[in-house]
Amino acid sequence: MIVGTEWLIEATGCDEAMLRDENAIRTILSNVIAELGLRPIGSVWHKFEGEGGVTGLIALTESHLACHTYPEHSTATFNLYCCRTRPEWDWETNLKNSIGAQKVTVTKIERGEAQITDLKFETAGGEQ
Repeated sequence: MIVGTEWLIEATGCDEAMLRDENAIRTILSNVIAELGLRPIGSVWHKFEGEGGVTGLIALTESHLACHTYPEHSTATFNLYCCRTRPEWDWETNLKNSIGAQKVTVTKIERGEAQITDLKFETAGGEQ
């Protein structure tokens, strides 16, 4: 049974100044929420001092949306988990346009109980 879908996004080669800009990152997450019809119920944001990046977490009725930026590595990571079916968001185009990402990788994972068969475990005393 599938209980949700999770998207893991890596954006590299990004504009370092944009990765330090909390308003720019908030706008990206706001666009995801608006365009996918998600419902936020609370959020936590942190802007690291000096040349540091931004961390944002938005709790959703559907689950959560998070972002961590690493200006020192020109990288941003995003995580969206939804317990209801949603359309795909165009992460590549949107992140290239908003933070200058040169490469965007999206990994989609269907979450839920997997069918597991015939597992063997090694213990200190041998196989069980």
